[in-house]
Amino acid sequence: MKMKTKTDQKNVYDVVQERLEIIFSGFDNICVSFSGGKDSGVLLNLCIDYIRKNKLDRKLSVFYMDYEVQYQETINYIERVFNSNKDILEIYRICVPFKVITCTSMYQQYWRPWDEKYRDIWVREMPAECYRKEDFPFYTEDMWDYEFQHKFTHWLHDYKKAQRTCCLVGIRTQESYNRWRTIYRTKNCQKYKGMKWTRRCGNYIYNAYPIYDWLTTDIWTANGKFKWDYNHLYDLYYQAGVSLDKQRVASPFLSQALNSLKLYRAIDPDMWGRMINRINGVGFAGIYGGTSALGWQSVKLPKGMTWADYMKFLLNTLPEATRNNYLNKLSVSIAFWKNKGGCLANETIKKLKEAGVPIFVGEKSNYKTAKKPVRMEYLDDIDIPEFKEIPTFKRICICILKNDHCCKYMGFSPNKQEKELKDNVIKKYHSLL
Repeated sequence: MKMKTKTDQKNVYDVVQERLEIIFSGFDNICVSFSGGKDSGVLLNLCIDYIRKNKLDRKLSVFYMDYEVQYQETINYIERVFNSNKDILEIYRICVPFKVITCTSMYQQYWRPWDEKYRDIWVREMPAECYRKEDFPFYTEDMWDYEFQHKFTHWLHDYKKAQRTCCLVGIRTQESYNRWRTIYRTKNCQKYKGMKWTRRCGNYIYNAYPIYDWLTTDIWTANGKFKWDYNHLYDLYYQAGVSLDKQRVASPFLSQALNSLKLYRAIDPDMWGRMINRINGVGFAGIYGGTSALGWQSVKLPKGMTWADYMKFLLNTLPEATRNNYLNKLSVSIAFWKNKGGCLANETIKKLKEAGVPIFVGEKSNYKTAKKPVRMEYLDDIDIPEFKEIPTFKRICICILKNDHCCKYMGFSPNKQEKELKDNVIKKYHSLL
């Protein structure tokens, strides 16, 4: 582990031991969020080793969201970890039918693991020792998986009658910009004793990210050096030619995972066969994921069409609910760029002006950034490297082709849709009238 911190030149393993000391001495209730992936696996091993080496007389909670559909190697790894550490782990294996985003289908924006309505086509039997929806009074049918995760931490804090709760999450800033922002964002964010790798998320409840500054090479160095068990799915990924930075254990139906969905056919054919019946569009996505048919690589415009024309054509092929979802997102985005403006760098602003694009550049943004707010109308397309930052009809076309119902490619966050909130209000007051 050669990575050094800027302040004390200690390696990342030494630094994380100091962080764990702060956590274990400051919190009576500690829970590790575990997915079966390489990062959360190393974080859990670090905590298990810390408890054993320091001979701590305490239990470690483990939060594992079992999504039903998963590689058999991941399931095997989860079982090995749980069975070999029963003496110090309190396991919360969650088998709940919350809503989970899917990008395999134009008809379904989400699916539900362990949905009783589809019990006859579950890909496997529900584990005997697990927590179900009946165990959580806060669960509702409208709840998304990320909402459940947030509420679970508060439930656990009350359930354990804890004084201070800390949920450890194995994210690393090397993985994505959003993870970098999680650590370094300071606006409306309280830290535990001012430490940037923590975040307050409730009364006496914190999230902590002890391995945020680790590299992928640090993860595998630790597994080798300390002979820790790990998910052997990564060995199969390696044999299949998947590069280290692309090897992830996540829901196979997310937009980011569609390119590798086809690997299920080769790595776990039994699971693949059951998945096809379980989730709408999996077979098609497995064949065409990562191709221009699903918005990847070089998406080509049909002859004689503008991107705005192509968008209308694509929208007309969709079910009404799906079509209205995209139209709602588009209207929000158009209003944002017209009235408020997106923040762009000076170099990008210069390129827009050189291209003759009518824009209005403001002086100051409400966000903490050196970039300037730029108001403009939607373009059809633009050929500049900063294409993903500019509002174009081509981007909405790519969202539709990817079945990106949340429009993350357009910069939207996967929150509950504004239309859903509006419809609920209308429905409520319509009944009163």
